[in-house]
Amino acid sequence: MLELSILGFLYEEPLHGYELKERIKALSGHVRPVSDGALYPAIARLVDKGLLDQHTEPGSGAAPRRILALTDRGREELLERLRRPKPAEITDQVRFNTLLAFLRHLGDPLEQAAVLRRRQEFLETPASFFYRDGEPVRAEEADDLFRQGMLRVARATGREERAWLAEAIALLEG
Repeated sequence: MLELSILGFLYEEPLHGYELKERIKALSGHVRPVSDGALYPAIARLVDKGLLDQHTEPGSGAAPRRILALTDRGREELLERLRRPKPAEITDQVRFNTLLAFLRHLGDPLEQAAVLRRRQEFLETPASFFYRDGEPVRAEEADDLFRQGMLRVARATGREERAWLAEAIALLEG
């Protein structure tokens, strides 16, 4: 998710590390905050792979700023990751939102629709946060107020997401 965010934001424009961190934080925020200890090693890995380029520019103060930009290989890598997301990027809500944030960069509407179809198929599988005797527990069957709340909110969110996916896929497939 972190590498996808880095590639996605730098696809849009070159940024320095602090700006990049702020954009990633705004995208994943309180759910999965990004630390310098995770961000800068990820940037270094992407530079080592030839996916990012970095150069320095004079800063607004005394210290120069390190500017990060996507290379042609980095652009290709982002598009490939968008075309073929990992299973966790389909099944995990926060990771899927990260994927959605950059899916517009994948210019082919049919390729975009194919990614959305994977999420749609995942959401059609009955699931719950809780199970009893191997079966998913529905909100009405939950044994306490708080689990009922979790399940009701998840059901409503899932219903809206499935509706949006159907609309988006129909639009993309023309």
